Amino acid sequence: MMRILVADDDPVVREVVRRYLERDGLTVIETADGPATAEVLARNEIDLAILDVMMPAPDGIELCRAVRSGPHPQMPIILLTALGEEDDRIIGLQAGADDYVTKPFSPRELALRVASVLRRAHPAPGGDEMLRSGVIELRRSSRTVQIDGVPVDLTAREFDLLAFLLGHQQRVFSRQELLAQVWGWSFGDLSTVTVHIKRLRAKLGDAHRIDTVWGRGYAWGRIDSDDAQ
Repeated sequence: MMRILVADDDPVVREVVRRYLERDGLTVIETADGPATAEVLARNEIDLAILDVMMPAPDGIELCRAVRSGPHPQMPIILLTALGEEDDRIIGLQAGADDYVTKPFSPRELALRVASVLRRAHPAPGGDEMLRSGVIELRRSSRTVQIDGVPVDLTAREFDLLAFLLGHQQRVFSRQELLAQVWGWSFGDLSTVTVHIKRLRAKLGDAHRIDTVWGRGYAWGRIDSDDAQ
């Protein structure tokens, strides 16, 4: 059974989220502050963490950064935030969050976001299909990426984005299309895509082949157009 960490200093939020997740058959662990949350995260016994950005320090952003720089960087993380400004959301994504939900939120929407992230992070067993581009090798079922034989640590969303682009090389997708295809959202903040593209380029380094096609979107592989770079 999947184990979900819900870290928020508001007991009402924790109770409501716990009820909805337990309805979906998930086991919920609750924490109310940064130190207790850090202790649970360090044990690496959970499948996904929901972290409140504004809880007592270390806050959700700090904890997210700690996970991404720690021994288990691929743990899926969803941030809960009452901050509505785009810059604040981008900070969360740059810290390595796979998703975020802005308060006040629909508990059912959060449960659906959790299910979506878990489904992508823990796919059903099957053939280990490999996608290649240059020195990059991606295996779908084991969710691993290597560059010239060296493993690359990607978050769940970064992996999904790379897998989608490698599976549709030399095709241009708008941010809205990537949001729908990779995140499964019919609406949402398009800066989410922009931040993940930036992070993916940084992690892949010179091996990346993500072109920006101005006014249209992104593509993996050189597009024969004056607009591509």
